[in-house]
Formats: sequence, structure tokens, C-alpha cells
Amino acid sequence: MPTKLNHIAIVSENYALSARFYESLFGMRTAAHASSRRAVTVGDGYVGLNINSRKAGRPARLDHFGIQVDDIETALVRLRDGYPQIEWLTRPATRPFAATTTHDPAGNVFDLSQRQAQKDLYAEDHALTPRHITHFGLRTLDAQATATFYTEMFELSLERRPNDPNFYVSDGHVTIVIMPWHIGDYDGTGIVSPAPDHIGFTVESMDAFRTDLATMVGDNPRLAPFPFGAGSEGRARLELARRSCPLCEEHLTDVDGVVLSASEAIR
Repeated sequence: MPTKLNHIAIVSENYALSARFYESLFGMRTAAHASSRRAVTVGDGYVGLNINSRKAGRPARLDHFGIQVDDIETALVRLRDGYPQIEWLTRPATRPFAATTTHDPAGNVFDLSQRQAQKDLYAEDHALTPRHITHFGLRTLDAQATATFYTEMFELSLERRPNDPNFYVSDGHVTIVIMPWHIGDYDGTGIVSPAPDHIGFTVESMDAFRTDLATMVGDNPRLAPFPFGAGSEGRARLELARRSCPLCEEHLTDVDGVVLSASEAIR
């Protein structure tokens, strides 16, 4: 069952401004059908980044992700047989990239979509942008069980690294970095519940990326990232980010405070 990690979703306090941030700094393209009333979707040619407006009772954060399969019914049968405690919901027809929403055993929510239903940014004929998503982080109480779930159910590949507690689950292009969650990791900073943690971009040049970031903020200060690493609590949170994911070279945030990383492409 060929699988693609095809989208990541953010719930945003200011989704239109957030979309412009990703367009301006990472060169992501906006979907032609983007709705200015509730969400904007941008993409890098492989992954769609759905930026949803915040509604009452829903926190602004890096929220969930999506998996594309050849056949949803086959995937649901495998879920039912392998993990009978897992439930799912059928989503409205307006969401072809998220036809069904379900969760892993740890409660992390993800969407399922079917390959032939994809259109616009989710079609498979787009060139990859030079700056593109290559991983995202997921913190969970039982990293090994979570990694086993995704490899068993969706035939994603699994990598372990020496002296590294993380599990790396990949579709061959995008990797989920599954990181153990320990409450002690948040000593000295605000405690964040187990959840999606950050989005990792690969860029063509870190020097060019830093220059473009400075130029973007100079041209429009409203596109400036949230401060990350300021004050004692900020420094503790930044240090946690630095030691958690070896795929990350430099950390920053978007305009909503979602944690991002940028790393130079390996040549």
C-alpha cells in the first residue's frame, strides 16, 4: 500500500498572514481554490500546508497531518483488524485531502485521503520548491509503539540512529521524527502536552535563507517570526528543540509561534 505523507495542518490566529509568511520566506504556492473565509492552503510541490482559522474551543498550534493511501477502505480494514480501539470519522466532501480523520494509539490525530481524489496543490504533477518540507516532529509518551503503528499500518520505513532515542518513520521524502515526551524535558520552561512539535524545511542555502528572512522582516515587520529563545524560559525551550532533533540546523517560528527548523540541503 504505497503511502505519502501529504499534508500538515496548522490552526492559526491569523491564517492569511501566516500563509503570506510561508509564501514569502519558503516560496510555497497558494492553492487556486483557497478560501479566504476559513483557511488557506500553501504547498511545496509535495506537501500541502493547510492553515486553518482558529475557532472557539480550538487552540492555535501545529495541529495534525495527513496520509495519502491508494485505497482508504483497505487502510481502514487494516486499522480495524490491527488496532480495534481506534475510531474514525468520514469528513465532508469539500476535503478530498482529508476524506477520513482518525488517530494513532497515542491519540495523535491524522487524516486519510485517497490518491486519485487529489487535485490542485495535492495533485502529483508539481515541481518541488527549492525550500521544502522534509520532516516534522511528533512528541509522544511511547515513541516505539507510535513508530510501530505507522510502519505496520502504512508500510512507512523505519530508521534508528546510534545513541538517539528518536524513531524516524518516512515515506521516502518526508520523515516523521517521533520523539519521546518526558515532562522533565520542560524543566525551566512552559510544559507542552504530547503533540506535533515542529516542521522541518530543507533550504538550498542557509546564508541565502537568513538574508531573505532579514529582508522579509525589513520589508514587512508583521511577517516577523515570534521571538524564540528570549529570556530564561525561551532559552530552555530552544535548548530542548536543539537537542531533540538532529535533522534541525536552525530553529525559528512562524508568525503564530509554530516552531520551524531550516537545514541546508546535503549536496
